[in-house]
Amino acid sequence: MLGSRQVQRAGKDAVELRPPKYGSERSIFLEPGLVEVLAAHVAAYCPDGGWIFTGETGQPPHQNTIGYRWRTGTAAAGVTGLRLHDLRHFYASGLIASGCDVVTVQRALGHASATTTLNTYGHLWPDAEDRTRAATDSLMAAALNLPADRRSPVSQ
Repeated sequence: MLGSRQVQRAGKDAVELRPPKYGSERSIFLEPGLVEVLAAHVAAYCPDGGWIFTGETGQPPHQNTIGYRWRTGTAAAGVTGLRLHDLRHFYASGLIASGCDVVTVQRALGHASATTTLNTYGHLWPDAEDRTRAATDSLMAAALNLPADRRSPVSQ
């Protein structure tokens, strides 16, 4: 799926579809299970092909409404200090923890350069010392023929 449009406000209740800011168009790779969930939502709530998420006017909800709903929802759940934008950081850190490289994360987030990605998330990638410790631990475990449950968490 190519993320080539985004909703922009064009007045109180009107919206326009415009290209993403700063030329940050990107391909969005979705896991098949998520596609199934979205397809079921669209089938149930958007039979005429309208917006997936709507506000009171039938248009996409205003960003202030989304922020309000996020704050009231997290408060009702007893969660404090979690901003909606933190979901973006969670996504990025999950990609990194899964072994994605800088360019993959850059493209997924729509950053104009890998430098932006590294400046924000560089501390999350393993460094040379981490890789050296993991390699040494793996070699030692193999040499000592240690079962998986006796190995250091570093090498697992």
